[in-house]
Amino acid sequence: MKWVWRILLAVLAVLVIAFLILRTPDTDADEMRAKYAGPPSQFITIGDGVEVHVRDEGPRDGVPIILLHGSNADLHTWEPWASGLKDSYRVIRFDQIGHGLTGPNAVPDYSLDSFVADIDEVADALGLDRFVLGGNSMGGGHTIGYALAHPDRLIGMILVDPGGAPVRRESSGNIGFAIARTPVINQLMKHITPRSIIEQSLRQSVSNEDIVTQDMVDRYWEMLRYPGNRGASLARFSRDYSGFTRDDVAGINVPALVMWGDEDRIIPVGAATWYDEALPDNDLVIYPGIGHLPHEEAPEQSIADVRSWLETLAPTAPIAPMPAPGADAS
Repeated sequence: MKWVWRILLAVLAVLVIAFLILRTPDTDADEMRAKYAGPPSQFITIGDGVEVHVRDEGPRDGVPIILLHGSNADLHTWEPWASGLKDSYRVIRFDQIGHGLTGPNAVPDYSLDSFVADIDEVADALGLDRFVLGGNSMGGGHTIGYALAHPDRLIGMILVDPGGAPVRRESSGNIGFAIARTPVINQLMKHITPRSIIEQSLRQSVSNEDIVTQDMVDRYWEMLRYPGNRGASLARFSRDYSGFTRDDVAGINVPALVMWGDEDRIIPVGAATWYDEALPDNDLVIYPGIGHLPHEEAPEQSIADVRSWLETLAPTAPIAPMPAPGADAS
């Protein structure tokens, strides 16, 4: 029996050595803030003492637009839109809980209701009365969830390849998401997250691969490894999420702009048709040859489409900012 124990010990030793070699530790929070939270970044405190990383640009008397990033992304994904819209609109974006420089929630609640509550608290902290809410992928699903809960606060919503529709591909089409959903293997993700996997996942998410620069890959890789974010990602992917029903969406009486890349390999363009048929008041734009990130893959055209749509909105209540109730900016 001694030889059996020797083999087991040898295998264990190999696994330990492999783990130590392949392990990718968390990034340093202070270093990440120094690198990615330069002006115009600020941090505001919401419920449970969470400090949310926010960028708030543009004229304070302009129509406010809050933009929500997708899963494992961060507020930087909206940089093209912020640059292209902030001359006329107040453009606000923030790292949602478990993402970017905001980091994980002390109470590990990554339900839709929790994300919706965060949006409300950020809007309150910034003194917003009514606003346009937009989101990509996961952020699009959160936008719809917010519209169901607080339609009175919305002037309109922008849905960029949003989640939530009962339309799925047979496979995820993305190695990163596939790993995150695979039991046992996904637990290793908290300790072993190769940069090459992040780059492959990004390239599988888009059709215009020119946008996948080395700086972009570095940012996604470093932000995912921000302390606590990997655990938060696993918690999100471990949740049962049923999405929205047609009756849910049909009850949203908020003007919507639905934007979709026709080569989206994560959420197929068939979901765009579902939303187009279900939403009572929407405009649909399909981008040929574009993947899951039209706001980055086709920035000029998508910005032009957003501007044209925004000009059709007629707010029915004042949009001037309210006094911010105790926003803690630093």
